[in-house]
Amino acid sequence: MAEKTRNETAADEELKTLRERLKVCEFLLIGLGSEWEKAGGAEVQEAYRALASMTEGKDYFIVTTAKDARIFESPLDEAKITAPCGNVNWLQCSKGCTKDIWERGEVADGICPHCGAPLTENTVLANPYIEEGYLKSWNLYREWLAGTLNHALLILELGVDFKTPTVIRWPFEKTVFFNRKSHMYRINQKFYQIVGDIQERTVSIPQNSVGFIRNFASCD
Repeated sequence: MAEKTRNETAADEELKTLRERLKVCEFLLIGLGSEWEKAGGAEVQEAYRALASMTEGKDYFIVTTAKDARIFESPLDEAKITAPCGNVNWLQCSKGCTKDIWERGEVADGICPHCGAPLTENTVLANPYIEEGYLKSWNLYREWLAGTLNHALLILELGVDFKTPTVIRWPFEKTVFFNRKSHMYRINQKFYQIVGDIQERTVSIPQNSVGFIRNFASCD
């Protein structure tokens, strides 16, 4: 219990430091991983509202691997979000006969109008996965990220595991390495470790990222 108390105290201090870094950063990059997909409905909705508060007035972009689409129901700006692992509210042909993507409910019978195959959710679980659903937002993100080089960039890596490390975890580490004015928070209950040459500009917090961000909203 004592160890848990020390961890919680340290997390409270990091919340205060994070507030100060938010005030001075020029750009804010947020990566959301599996902890956000596993969280309960009310809990994650509160966390998304806290993120919206954090991003207010900031030049930001969010990369999420969550496929549940709950982020698009939040106050966050959809134009500043990319979801490269897909979105359960988008549908594609299950046979991949076309690159077309439909919103859920747009095709009433759930049948591909091109080949007659059933439609399926446009996520990485589809085979084949039609990537056109996210490519426009991904390209906007890459363009935005290029503009942050040599600027004060604050990175929040929240709850990211190793299922798709090439999407958030490794690229974020690379960004910190090359941008000497950047600073990253890696917040994860299990995969919080930092290795390599970026430790001096990275804070590691062994705590569930959804709970951490929820607490941010109530931190003085």
